[in-house]
Amino acid sequence: MQYVTIGGVTVGVCILIHYLITWYPGIKSLRGDAIRQLGRLLPFLFAWCYGALVVLGVGGLIGWIADAALWISNWLGDAALVWGVGGQAGAHGTGAAYLPLTQTGTGVVLILTAGMAAALKKSKKYGHDLSRGMWCGVCLGTSSGVAGFAAVPLAQAANWLGAHIYGAI
Repeated sequence: MQYVTIGGVTVGVCILIHYLITWYPGIKSLRGDAIRQLGRLLPFLFAWCYGALVVLGVGGLIGWIADAALWISNWLGDAALVWGVGGQAGAHGTGAAYLPLTQTGTGVVLILTAGMAAALKKSKKYGHDLSRGMWCGVCLGTSSGVAGFAAVPLAQAANWLGAHIYGAI
């Protein structure tokens, strides 16, 4: 399992801020049709949750892809911090205890992967939202901040759902 650095967290927060700013419809639209406008966040949010789950110790090809995406994000963010703004690269305080997925939880992640692959292939309208959400979730899923703490209930939900899906067989 790969852990996030300060650069990786920076990349994740940059993706999140960029998405929220490009999504923002204006106060008038929010007041007039809040449910529809907030509903436009759902593809990104779903993909963020998926990205955070995938980076929580899932092995195999899916875990390798998530670890590679996190490694690249760490490198890009650290390089931007050092060469872009003269900061320092380094390990982020990843002191957040993450909850590993159980065997049935990883089965749920595999099911979600099939759904995500279908959604990415079928949806031209939400493809960018889904890919940015996954990337942001991978970057922030193991951080020790609020986003990292959000990964714990996601893992618990995946483990619970897996236990109930596979327990019924």
